[in-house]
Amino acid sequence: MMNNLFKILEKKKIALPDDAFVLLNSCKRYEVFDSVDQLALAASGGEGCNYFEVKYQVQGIGDYTEAIIHRVTNGISANYTDPYMRRRDPDTMAVSDNMPTDKSRFKDKYGYDFQSLRKETFDWLKDQDLALFFYFAGRENIGMSGMAIAPANAAFFAMGLAMLQKIIPVSDLLDNMTIDSVIYVAPTFRHTHFNGKQVVVHNRSENLHEIFSYNLYPGPSAKKGLYGALLTKGEREGWITAHCSTVEVISPYDNVITFMHEGASGGGKSEMLQNIVREPNGQVLIGENIITGERRLINLPIFCSFHPVTDDMAFCHPAIQKDNGKLTVLDAENAWFIRVDGIKDYGSDPFLEKTTIKPKKPLLFLNIKTNPGSTALIWDHIEDEPGKTCPNPRVILPRDIVPDIINRPVTVDIRSFGVRTPPCSKEKPDYGIIGLFHILPPALAWLWRLVSPRGYGNPSIVGGKGMESEGVGSYWPFATGTMVTHANILLEQIIQSPRMRYTLVPNQHIGVWKVGFKPQLIMREYLTRRGNAKLRADQYQEARCPLLGYELNYLTIEGAKIPSRFLQVHRQTEVGTEGYDAGAEILTEFFKKQLKQFLKPELTHTGKRIIDAFMSGARVEDYNAIVPMNYSYSFLTIKDYENGTTEH
Repeated sequence: MMNNLFKILEKKKIALPDDAFVLLNSCKRYEVFDSVDQLALAASGGEGCNYFEVKYQVQGIGDYTEAIIHRVTNGISANYTDPYMRRRDPDTMAVSDNMPTDKSRFKDKYGYDFQSLRKETFDWLKDQDLALFFYFAGRENIGMSGMAIAPANAAFFAMGLAMLQKIIPVSDLLDNMTIDSVIYVAPTFRHTHFNGKQVVVHNRSENLHEIFSYNLYPGPSAKKGLYGALLTKGEREGWITAHCSTVEVISPYDNVITFMHEGASGGGKSEMLQNIVREPNGQVLIGENIITGERRLINLPIFCSFHPVTDDMAFCHPAIQKDNGKLTVLDAENAWFIRVDGIKDYGSDPFLEKTTIKPKKPLLFLNIKTNPGSTALIWDHIEDEPGKTCPNPRVILPRDIVPDIINRPVTVDIRSFGVRTPPCSKEKPDYGIIGLFHILPPALAWLWRLVSPRGYGNPSIVGGKGMESEGVGSYWPFATGTMVTHANILLEQIIQSPRMRYTLVPNQHIGVWKVGFKPQLIMREYLTRRGNAKLRADQYQEARCPLLGYELNYLTIEGAKIPSRFLQVHRQTEVGTEGYDAGAEILTEFFKKQLKQFLKPELTHTGKRIIDAFMSGARVEDYNAIVPMNYSYSFLTIKDYENGTTEH
């Protein structure tokens, strides 16, 4: 293939980026891969091998093993030797070009120009045996083409990338195809240049987005790195790739409602695609009081059925919009990077367990305890230290083996936003004051997407103590451009979707009740049963904390009443108005701190009105007056809206 590649590309009139061309012509050796199966075979050392160490000679350290690879009956299992590498570091990105950005520039962050490191990177790659493949990041001709170049012994990393963003055999490359992006992988630089930290450098130009991955965890580079490239493309063209899961849900009465669930990492995106697990007696546990030990259960005779659409990334591209007052989305990935920390034992998620134990094609498991030749079990998580399991076990699942998946674009009815919430009580007040779910006016829904609290006990990332912001859209850690540009695009999207409904939903805790991800699953069951029917006027009221929009006064599902303590947290005796108001103040002050950075001249007038209203202590109806919640205006752009071309 080394001899044939350039002949094939020349025949197809495909030009490689200059630096990639020079590298491949001067490197020690490279092999071109055309399929995930080929990379899976290489990941463990080739035919007949089921154990492999991804090892490098590192200056000043000697031999260093980054990961241990096992071939298992259901695919490839990779485990990092350094527990730090088992989660995404939220501070991985640096931008090395001179195009507009609010992110740290490489020179400012590290004190020297990236060009010198770029040359060192290519020099190092020239001395390696390399793996090369082509991919398309996206689906249905929306996205960008690219190529990946990595050390051949890191084939497990290449396998993960080839699953997430579809690998394209060289023979299937389209004539005159342009290479829009390149990923270069050089893991030893983590030790020699970055003090052991995960670093990913983005180098943008008008026609090419380069990603230099200086680590082997797929999260910040193979997945979120290319997410950043898609966001860059969308920023230039005026659309976003949303950070969300999407699911089409069918009630027992044949109502069909499509949910789009957004939020920071750990906000319940993958969980929105999971089934509710019953207790041994068939009931559904809402939550357990962490002070008294009381458990509250309800009876649900039959659950809704559902069809997954997206797990983490969704295109909101203009080409798929239907001009019907709602948002239409399409999955932006070829496979899903599913966190399975919530699967503690056999039976926790029978559907995912069945899919991963005997898959139709090899899967990639990360941070799962295995032996060579064994079967990777998604509830058997590796330990970071004795007695402490890794909080971020993962499996990469090709979307074409997900049961009942929808492959077409879908139109969304309800956009929910998930927040990890801590316990809240009078004695220890915190921001865990969100009820089972809240209804948000569109303007408030926009504010939550600007702030995107990362929240309590985040399992996906390094650090994460206390409340932090994931940033605009909850995808800001992966974006390379400017915050206000994305804020404007998100507000434009909301104004152009006047028939959408917005909800806010907690996970982990409601006051002193430990609830896990049950709130969003119960919300899914309830709102699907209601279909497009509006809530009764007496069913909701302005929340005591205006940031929470409207709180519910009562909720009954299949004859089972949800206790008011789960709907209005101040009704919990352990919290009361005292604990609630203290938590509300924590939340409000956090929003004030985060929203100040959006008050720039580039922010649209409507956006400024919304933030100014918040800063002035607005009530819920004040937000509703800026962008109405009811369907009283037609399909507008921000420009139309701000010129007063409205019907309300």
